[in-house]
Parts: sequence; C-alpha cells; structure tokens
Amino acid sequence: MLTSAVAGFSLSIALIVAIGAQNAFVLRQGLRREHVVPVVLTCALSDALLIGVGIAGVGSVVAGRPDLVTAIRWGGAAFLLGYAALAARRALRPAALTPADRPPVRLGPTLLACLAFTYLNPHVYLDTVLLLGGIAQQHPHRWLFGLGAAAASVLWFTALGAGAYRLAPLLARTRVWQVLDGVIAVVMVAVAVALLLG
Repeated sequence: MLTSAVAGFSLSIALIVAIGAQNAFVLRQGLRREHVVPVVLTCALSDALLIGVGIAGVGSVVAGRPDLVTAIRWGGAAFLLGYAALAARRALRPAALTPADRPPVRLGPTLLACLAFTYLNPHVYLDTVLLLGGIAQQHPHRWLFGLGAAAASVLWFTALGAGAYRLAPLLARTRVWQVLDGVIAVVMVAVAVALLLG
C-alpha cells in the first residue's frame, strides 16, 4: 500500500516541478505577496480533483477521443501564447514591474486567472488526468497512488508560494522582474510550440 502512495508522489512531483504556466503564476503571486494562500489552495485542490478524475477512468475515455485531445491542445496553445505576449510586454516595460508601483489585484480576478492557468492548460490534462490516471490503473491500490500524487501537489505549491514569499525582498528589484517575465514569456512560447507540434 505504501509503495503505491510513494510511486504516486514520485511521479507527480517529477511532472509538476517543470516550469509551466501554473507554476509561473504561483511564483509571481508569491513574489508579489498577493493572495498566496488562496492561490496555492486552488492549485492543489484542482490537481487533487483532476488526479481523482483520471483515476476514476475519465482519462482513458478522453484518450480515446483524438478530436477532443486536439481541441484541448490548440486551445491551450492559444492561451499560453496570449500569456506569453503579456509577460513579454511586462518585460519590455520594466518601470511597470516594481510590485510597489502596481495596484493590488482583487482576490476574485486572481482566482479566476489561477483557474484559467489550471484548467485551460492542456498539460494539466495530458499529465494529470491521462498519464497519472493511466499509471494509477496499474497499481493495486490506485487511490493510494492518487493520494500520494495529490500530496506531492500540495507540497510543491506550498513550497513554491512560501519560498517565493520569503525571497520577495531579495527579488523585489525591477531588473529581476524584467528577467523573470522574459523567462516566463520564453517558456510559455516553448510550451505552446511543443503542444502545436506534438
């Protein structure tokens, strides 16, 4: 039983650590010290929900619908390219990157953005629902596998949000925000291109 939980934790942490739209958003919120706990909870609970959906067998149903997978891929790529454009714009306007100069964003719009980065990102479905859900089916204790995978998500997003929060004073310089947004733009374009070519 413990083996299934450890396997789920290990696979989930390996998939989730890669920098993507969701991680970049959590990192940015942590650096701005803005709504970090609600964002972390939203990401972790969403992952747990999607892992559960995959383990329940929805992943195999979606995998059998190539047209649906294609639609998810194209829609997600468009979303990621749009976010890349916004990040590039922020990188080219460094005066607007200092957290103190920015008006705080209300919780509602922040959580809507968080949900968009979670549910409009096709990698979430490909990795969490299809891959984790499919591998869980091979374990005798598939729900313990899912519990381990969900625990990895909680641990990662908590560490990312809290770690960024603690580093915020060090990273609060305009130049650092400019570089961060530049890197985020490049990563988002790379992920979108990989989706379109894959």
